[in-house]
Amino acid sequence: MATSTSDHEHRQALEALYVQHERGLFNIAYRYTWSAEDARDVVQDAFVRLWRKRDGIEWPRAAGLAYRVVLGLAANRRRGNAIRRIFGIRDDDAAAIAPGSDELLAAARTDAAVRRAIDRLPEALRSALVMCAFSELDYAAIGEVLGV
Repeated sequence: MATSTSDHEHRQALEALYVQHERGLFNIAYRYTWSAEDARDVVQDAFVRLWRKRDGIEWPRAAGLAYRVVLGLAANRRRGNAIRRIFGIRDDDAAAIAPGSDELLAAARTDAAVRRAIDRLPEALRSALVMCAFSELDYAAIGEVLGV
């Protein structure tokens, strides 16, 4: 019976972590993959991994671990997407922009310029920038996640 109680406590801790940090985790994953679908998948995969390692997690400090897992998975997804683009597989997000509005076109151009600028950053700088701008963590927690 102790295991079910333990799993129940783990489930509550995981749910609380999700409720508190899902938005920030999604934002980080999105800025790596530039795809809402990929970002949702990355966050889901991260929580599945956390659940599998639940017995070894210190739940009060789990937010940092969640961000590290999302950063790693998002970086892997980004590399996979880059490989698919090399082989000519289309990016659905780029095809989804419908021309016809000057404002929409201007926003798409700005978005593309920001994406290119972020994509050109070395991995360590990209991680720091994206974490600071979108993670909803304070600088001390970001430093802990990034190991600096």
